Amino acid sequence: MPHSTSAPRLGDLERVVMEHLWEAADVDGFTGVTVREVHERFRDREIAYTTVMTVLDRLAKKDLVTRERDGRAWRYFPAETREAMTARTMRRTLDDMEVTDRRAALLHFLDGATTDEIADLKEALAEVEARAAGEPDKPGGIRGRLRRS
Repeated sequence: MPHSTSAPRLGDLERVVMEHLWEAADVDGFTGVTVREVHERFRDREIAYTTVMTVLDRLAKKDLVTRERDGRAWRYFPAETREAMTARTMRRTLDDMEVTDRRAALLHFLDGATTDEIADLKEALAEVEARAAGEPDKPGGIRGRLRRS
């Protein structure tokens, strides 16, 4: 798991490859993917095998994927969930902008939120407050859903 609080920016192809890894990781019994398996996924885009290999290597150097040897090939795994990476990206944006009034920035962000998103946010805030108070996680709560994602 990456230790940095900032999230590296992803190029278009890196983002597409990460989406593929996250989708593949959602399948029970996920054993990682090889360069060849990722390359086959993009047959219709005429992307070179070596390009896919370079992208996966770059993602590994950015600590966004981990890899394990499998014979002569590497098997790649997302280092964290899509949601965890999204959270780091949001945090980095706030930090990079050196926002002096974070509350105002958050209010502007939430102005476009749906009713369901507001409900999720309220539930998440209640769980953060409960954790701070030392209360156990509730079954089916946000943290439980994050563990499954």
